[in-house]
Amino acid sequence: MATPDNSVSNSWRLLRRFLVGLILVLMLGLFLLSRIDNPRVERFRIALIDRFYPSFEWALVPVTTLTRMVADFQSYARVYEQNQELRREIQRLKGWREAALQLEQRNAQLLALNNVKLDPRLSFITAEVTTDSGGPFSQSAIVNVGRQDDILDGSAAVDGLGLVGRIAGVGERTSRILFLSDVSSNVPVIIVPSGRRAIVRGDNTIVPPLDFLDSDIGVQAGARVVTSGDGGVFPADILVGQVAVDPQGRFRVRLAADFENLEFIRILQTAPREEIDTLGEVIGLPSSPEVPEEVSDE
Repeated sequence: MATPDNSVSNSWRLLRRFLVGLILVLMLGLFLLSRIDNPRVERFRIALIDRFYPSFEWALVPVTTLTRMVADFQSYARVYEQNQELRREIQRLKGWREAALQLEQRNAQLLALNNVKLDPRLSFITAEVTTDSGGPFSQSAIVNVGRQDDILDGSAAVDGLGLVGRIAGVGERTSRILFLSDVSSNVPVIIVPSGRRAIVRGDNTIVPPLDFLDSDIGVQAGARVVTSGDGGVFPADILVGQVAVDPQGRFRVRLAADFENLEFIRILQTAPREEIDTLGEVIGLPSSPEVPEEVSDE
């Protein structure tokens, strides 16, 4: 004997089957109705749409909204992809920008070297810094010129701004430059325009102190510091830097050379001066010519 629960479940099962069949028949009918190409069927379709479309307009709102959401999501996805592509392009452009800045800096350094005013007695050779061999207790670099380029130990090295240091070791194809900032560097200088003499002593900083200053009268911050030429190691009148005063009131020199971006330098070579090995003679009035004695007729 069937229980009430079984009868209710059977009834629901039959109702579901009927509804599914009805929906399938309606869908098949709508499909056939949309495919039949006949004037009467066309008029029937138009009449059916005019009759039921206003009633089902509320049901189309969620579908329209969902369609717009899907289109917006696809648009956002395309915008995101374009944004990522633009970011990658910006990264590539930054790389090119960095390369362009380096080339511009190198070009500026070469132009600065080209505009350096040197003593007519000085000759020079342009070299490239290949290795920075500096450390916490040593400030130096290696350049790609050496003995085969007639480089001499002790020659001065300058960049486009000022004195860098001196040659402190010469090989066949390379040389070592000892920077002004090195602790073993001592350069005799003159402070312009006061004419005070001092020595720039390296202390591994770009602002080394001024030692053995004969007098601080007329010495002010910002005054130019040039080589004096004393000792014959450095030529005279090469710019070293400007006078600066530290918090303790001590005079220092802010070096003019750009040690952070040092790529090209000039090695100066001083032409030997002509030596005078003859004694000088006093230049006076020419002596009167001797009058020859008259020969007597006797």
